[in-house]
Amino acid sequence: MKLRLTAMALAALLSFNPHWSPAAVAQQQQQAAVPDAPAPQAPPPLTGMDGSAITPGKGVGNEPVAPNSSSAAPNQQAPSSQAPSTQGKDNFQTTPPELPATGEGVERTDTLIRLNVTYVEVPVTVKDPKGKLVPGLTWRDFKVFENDTREPVKEFVVDPFPLSIAFVIDQSLTSDVMAKVNNSLDAIQGALTPYDEAAVFAYSNGAQEKTGFTGGQSSRLPAVLALTKATGTEELVPVNSGPLAGCNIRENGNCVDPNIQQGRSVGSPSFITIPKEIHTLNDAILAAAKELSTRPKGRRRIIYVISDGKESGSKATYKEVVRYLQTNEIAVYGTAVGTSALWGEGYVSRIHLPFTMYDNRLYGYTVATGGFLDSERELNGIEKSYARIAEEARNQYTLVYASHESIYDGRYRKIDVRVDRPGLEVIAKPGYYPSAQMSR
Repeated sequence: MKLRLTAMALAALLSFNPHWSPAAVAQQQQQAAVPDAPAPQAPPPLTGMDGSAITPGKGVGNEPVAPNSSSAAPNQQAPSSQAPSTQGKDNFQTTPPELPATGEGVERTDTLIRLNVTYVEVPVTVKDPKGKLVPGLTWRDFKVFENDTREPVKEFVVDPFPLSIAFVIDQSLTSDVMAKVNNSLDAIQGALTPYDEAAVFAYSNGAQEKTGFTGGQSSRLPAVLALTKATGTEELVPVNSGPLAGCNIRENGNCVDPNIQQGRSVGSPSFITIPKEIHTLNDAILAAAKELSTRPKGRRRIIYVISDGKESGSKATYKEVVRYLQTNEIAVYGTAVGTSALWGEGYVSRIHLPFTMYDNRLYGYTVATGGFLDSERELNGIEKSYARIAEEARNQYTLVYASHESIYDGRYRKIDVRVDRPGLEVIAKPGYYPSAQMSR
């Protein structure tokens, strides 16, 4: 009965679709008997040279894995939702990195790699009309401008800094002024703290380093200062003609001394050329600045000059020394003595006449580096100036800002620091030359 129904159904299908022949039906039955293709197999696990298993993210394990391991199952299961094992986990970076949005990765990476900032440190001294230090100011009271562009303050520090002071003592002073300076040198150590350090330089015709940096309260410092005392020079009226001239022994109208004969540096037989005065202030400040440039960060770099400010005969020029000071963040303070400390004459001596000696070059150094110059004539005033200036250099407001100029631009950059309070005097360096030490 079943065979009869199957034959009838086949005949009906053939009558419905004439393209179905008995051969086509037999071919279809054979294709239906073909089994399914095998399921995809998992790749064999990675193994090292010694047969140990290599786990991604963990490295080579200790247990060897056979080629036909059970881990290569025909049907892999979905990953487990459990946390992976912490064995062999790298704890170097505990927080995930930043993941920029699509299309911003190249720009963000380029910005992070090329981020170069020049941080500028500006010590600032603020005084009232009576010359006293003004405490209690906050960062909101200050405005910093670089090349006429206001810069936001990144750091604001009011803590006192330890000092690295290089004392520069003028030994070409006249004998009376030199005697006062010699007696005042014992008061230098009283202006220093145990956290400070000091070096001593002297100059007359050339700079001399008496000692390198030593502790501010060490026993070495007063011993070196005692050895720095000098007699000074005699202040005499030069005579270059007549019987009182330097050549008073003559033979046939010529000087007997061959060093002052005609054609020498003294001039002609009728008069004697007066030798020029030698005051190598530039060379002395440069020698002290080179020693100070090696001091570590976090210390105030100070050059303290005790001199009348005269400059003549130095190998280094004023512009070269000022640039070196501004590049290495060194401030020059000083106590003017002698004629430069006289009322009225101290201001006139700052004016330089061409082809003459500089009568007060020290004032220019203090202004160009943000320091301060005190003028004292008497011994008591000179001694007090050491403690007063050391206190001002130690207790300053420190402003740090990020320069907007390119780090590859080595030109001079001017700085203007302002305080939003009337009647206050602001003392800060007027500018600087950038260096590689400022880049962070």
